[in-house]
Parts: sequence; C-alpha cells; structure tokens
Amino acid sequence: MKVTRRMTKRSFFEYCLNTYGTAADYPFDEDFETAVLRHKDTYKWYAIVMKVSRRKFGLKIDEVVDVVNLKQPIEMNGSFGAEDGVYPAHHMNKLHWVSVLLPDAPDDVVSFLTNASFEATKHKKAR
Repeated sequence: MKVTRRMTKRSFFEYCLNTYGTAADYPFDEDFETAVLRHKDTYKWYAIVMKVSRRKFGLKIDEVVDVVNLKQPIEMNGSFGAEDGVYPAHHMNKLHWVSVLLPDAPDDVVSFLTNASFEATKHKKAR
C-alpha cells in the first residue's frame, strides 16, 4: 500500500522558503493565522494560507483546516478536483484561483499548483 504524504502549514512554508526564498507574511491586523506568500521583487501574492471550515467547500463537517489559495493559469481550470484536495477558491475569483485543503492534497499536487501559481503571478518582462 502506497502512503501519500501531505503537507502541513509548516511544511508548506518550508517548501516556499526553500524553493522561492519567500517567507510567510501576516498583513492583516489582529489576524495572526492568515499568511500570504509574495514575490520578492513585486510583492505580488502567489499564495494565501488561512483556516477555513470544510463546510465552505460543501463538505458536511465543521472541522477547520489549513487551506492554501493558489492562482492557476486559466487553461488549468478544472484539471484538479476534490479527489486531489482542490476546490474552487474560497474568497477569490474561482476562474483564476483554487483552494487546496492541505490535509487532503498529496504533496506533489500542492507543489505542482504552488509552482504554477508562482509562475502565473511573477513579473512579466517587457518585450
């Protein structure tokens, strides 16, 4: 039986620090749970991490879990689903963003979608 690894909030932050050199930022007054991850040059967000009830995603349980919202290229829309721990974004444009429930998503899905979000939000060079 294959064991699928899952990222925690802490391991997600470590992944972002090791991969992109970015650390979590807590920009919301008196909210020390919600963190954003930004590009170093433009400060544009590529991820936001927050606590959200599973009910917000249509699940019939009140458990609050760590969720990462990530931007996706429009051509990826619909490529991932609940079986991957990926849902239409909570509190963001659902065409461009997805919510990833960290306890439900395999590490490889989280890292793939984070890389896609980082690329989708980075500064575009002028032609």
